[in-house]
Amino acid sequence: MIEVVLALGSNIGDKVQNIEAAYTLIANEIGIITKKSSFLKNPSVGFESQNEFVNTCIKVETKLSCNDVLKSLQSIEKRMGRVKTTHIYEDRIIDIDIIFFGDLIINQPNLKIPHPRYHERSFVLQPLKELGETTDPRLNFK
Repeated sequence: MIEVVLALGSNIGDKVQNIEAAYTLIANEIGIITKKSSFLKNPSVGFESQNEFVNTCIKVETKLSCNDVLKSLQSIEKRMGRVKTTHIYEDRIIDIDIIFFGDLIINQPNLKIPHPRYHERSFVLQPLKELGETTDPRLNFK
């Protein structure tokens, strides 16, 4: 089993319910959710929106590979109604990002782990702090 840290956000509709629905799908398709942070309300970052975000982070134990987790998360987002456009940032019913995948460091065109901008986002850092014992594998010095 590998511990995965995911960041979830929603700024359309019933935001908390959207995240809780994503929790259920993640638990059914990816693995056991072992820890959840509280919900954090914050304005949009990187684009203008009238809709406030609700964000959270979770820890999940999985047997899946990182690429399989990514495919499952993209499928969950799509089934929940997320429509991706050419815009990088936009309103969304659900957004799920892999922040950490065990101690792996991955730099593929479609997948970068740890998430390349997580450390710049208070709406990820604050929930991560609540989860505790989460360290960036790039900072492990030997």
